[in-house]
Amino acid sequence: MPIRIPTELPAQSILNSENIFIMDTDRAAMQDIRPLEVGILNLMPNKLETEVQFLRLLSNTPLQINVDLIRIDNKAPKNTPESHMKAFYHNFDDVADKQYDGLIVTGAPLALLDYDDVKYWERMKVVLEWARQHVQSTLFSCWAAHAALYHFFGKNRSLRDVKLSGIFPHQVQNEHNELMRGFDPIFNAPHSRYGEISVADYESVDGLKVLASSEKTGAYIVASEDKRLVFVTGHPEYDPDSLAQEYQRDVNAGLEAIIPENYYPEDDPTQAPMVTWRAHGSLLFTNWLNYYVYQNTPYDLASLSKKD
Repeated sequence: MPIRIPTELPAQSILNSENIFIMDTDRAAMQDIRPLEVGILNLMPNKLETEVQFLRLLSNTPLQINVDLIRIDNKAPKNTPESHMKAFYHNFDDVADKQYDGLIVTGAPLALLDYDDVKYWERMKVVLEWARQHVQSTLFSCWAAHAALYHFFGKNRSLRDVKLSGIFPHQVQNEHNELMRGFDPIFNAPHSRYGEISVADYESVDGLKVLASSEKTGAYIVASEDKRLVFVTGHPEYDPDSLAQEYQRDVNAGLEAIIPENYYPEDDPTQAPMVTWRAHGSLLFTNWLNYYVYQNTPYDLASLSKKD
């Protein structure tokens, strides 16, 4: 699938090296179709790494997609040059009048903070309410999934005593839901979080369905019946070495580092990680784009504002 991103975005060279089709503006203008409009609200400190991870997952359908990278505020990100932000990111205020077919809200390293203590929480609530009126389907990842469930339905997370980190098997709970189409009954997915919301809490909300879960991680994929909200509590976008980098960061910081489960052969961090989750991650985003976004979005995006 051709994804349209700014010509000079550093992610482009990485994606090109992986033989992922990137369409330039001139070629896109020659196609007599309406491309999907997808926003990525990137809350991670390392914006460049996260951009590549999610753009890669958006690249596996025949649909043409225009991608907007969005920042929630003007605060300088910790691990990304401000020059990069100014060149490639839209301030939220600049896109607040725009409608999107799909929106991805990334995770954020805010696991141990109460929501009210997050510096941009008030801003986050504005974005969440805006998305309900301006986006056909929004996919929330990890911290954002918990934050959205709290904001919309009042279900707060608890904190685990030990960080959940590793690759875990999950069971498909609803094989007939289109988001699960093509999934094996048991599949692997990465997790890296302290936050926890019980399956019972998800199931107590009218209109929400738990589509995949596991005994160890709890609910993994949850979606609303109208397909407008998708909650993914793990990280299907992770690179092979993402958990290794997190583990090494904790080691270097002198923290009590937890070796990610089911990740290194024989739990030996000197060995290369086992990659067992990327096919399902790609399928998840392909299904979301096709069945939750493309098959349901109006041709005239302006009509989105009329939806509840």
